[in-house]
Amino acid sequence: MSAPCDVIVLGLGTGGEDLALRLARSGLQVVGIEADLLGGECPYWACIPTKIMVRAANLLAEARRIDGMAGSATVTADWGQVARRVADEAAGGWDDAFAVARFQDAGGRFVRGRGRLVGPATVEVGDETFTASRGIVIATGSQVAIPPIPGIADVDAWTTHDAIQATELPASMLVLGGGAVGCELGQVFSRFGVEVTIIEGGERLLPAEEPESSEVIEAVFRSSGVSLLTGRLMREIRSDNGGCRATLDDGATVWAQKILVAAGRRVALGDLGLETAGLDGSARTIDVDHRMRAAPGIWALGDVTDEGMFTSKALYQGSVVFADITGSAAPPADYAALPRVTFTDPEVGSVGLTEAAARASLDDVAVVVKAVPATFRGWLHGAGNDGVIKLVIDRSADRLVGATSVGPSGGEILGTMALAIHAKVPMSRLADMIYAYPTFYGGIGEAVGAYARGIGKVLDPDASPYFHD
Repeated sequence: MSAPCDVIVLGLGTGGEDLALRLARSGLQVVGIEADLLGGECPYWACIPTKIMVRAANLLAEARRIDGMAGSATVTADWGQVARRVADEAAGGWDDAFAVARFQDAGGRFVRGRGRLVGPATVEVGDETFTASRGIVIATGSQVAIPPIPGIADVDAWTTHDAIQATELPASMLVLGGGAVGCELGQVFSRFGVEVTIIEGGERLLPAEEPESSEVIEAVFRSSGVSLLTGRLMREIRSDNGGCRATLDDGATVWAQKILVAAGRRVALGDLGLETAGLDGSARTIDVDHRMRAAPGIWALGDVTDEGMFTSKALYQGSVVFADITGSAAPPADYAALPRVTFTDPEVGSVGLTEAAARASLDDVAVVVKAVPATFRGWLHGAGNDGVIKLVIDRSADRLVGATSVGPSGGEILGTMALAIHAKVPMSRLADMIYAYPTFYGGIGEAVGAYARGIGKVLDPDASPYFHD
């Protein structure tokens, strides 16, 4: 017999959990179903613990920058301190009892297991069945993608889960994938003494970002001893001499004690029973409208939808779903100002359209690129000031449509540009704005000023900002 409820939330990652809590606290009867830890990847194996690791690695790097600027320093790294903080403060020992209690205290019913639709309003999990009067929300997230490389199943490869839970680090590591995760973790481990080689099939690191971002990060990585093999594919991997040896597509081989697979994530819809609700279970993602509706009475959010795999996107979509289910007033989903940050050092922040995407969709595009070392604050900052600010402008509309901020606190500086895109602020208004001096975000004002004067690329890091744009 099926148990009735108002809403079923299938998948309680960060977005699903937040939505389920809000619905329960609004007085609805909510059933939340999750096979793994309530809260999902972000608090236990991704966003939160990795930023603790990044913070620790950046402290080491900053201490090493003292020489030549403020004296001298000797730094001794201790991964054990980081591992303990990740386990105790971030992941809580990888125990979700607190999160489960919080959901139940809000009035929700939590069910541990893998749910699947058995009809347009019914979900089966184990030997229990639930039917929702208002609807079902699918938020089942994604899984680590293991590329089909011969031999990869036979070596002791790390996934991001293994890397986050590591209490000891290997002497050397191959990082398979030069996207955001591979770059973040690769730099972290390198700063803790691991000999790191990043292998990326694309022609550059961070292939989804602007080419200028890749140039900065690649230069920083190479200067700090991280080996980069871009435009290279792994043909085979096998155990060898207590580690693993990878054979590349050009026949070259590279050995390391450990391999970290950071080649992206995949969405698996095949086991969710979507066909019983008239949806396509063989699709790459679930197609939704601007209210996150996938079908009558069914919504989807997070990684199972398009527009990128970001926690911020999932939380935002959850707000759209909450408004639609409860009948609250809210604008439809709009991703024009969707921000993303790669937490390397320097940070890589971007929002809106890349230059390539803008030129493909708009008639009159202007671009301004300014090196952070050539801004006032960048020049003053000295060591560790690597970065670039890039503005992509729709000249006919006089509006910023895309922006990149690479540099110290690049993700924070991005906020000004994300707001400008979201609020459709005219470039003329940005040019009239007073920017605090001398600040990193003031570099945006310098770039806006360059645009107002018809200056495009300003890339000379050795130029004194007192005399040059």
